[in-house]
Amino acid sequence: MPKKSLSSGTVHSVPSDLRKALTSDSAALALWEDLTPLARNEWICWVTFVKKEETRKEHVQRVVSELKEGMRRPCCWIGCIHRKDKAVSPSVKGILSKRSKK
Repeated sequence: MPKKSLSSGTVHSVPSDLRKALTSDSAALALWEDLTPLARNEWICWVTFVKKEETRKEHVQRVVSELKEGMRRPCCWIGCIHRKDKAVSPSVKGILSKRSKK
């Protein structure tokens, strides 16, 4: 069975676990495709940024449910730090430095 087409983000490609979750839910898939590439990028980064596998599974499930609840970007997410087309903002640098001290 061929993979369904799925739009990616500006920097990140859709990982297989998120791809599977989105393509198995037609409502979530339609909402995903309606997002901007930048918004899709933030969801992807939000999923892949976590360290624990169980947290990642939670995030994948939340992408589907939160899209269906009307959210267009991850709540309280600092944004993708992997973008090369813009500098990391001073506020995000501060957040990241606090996280690295923990």
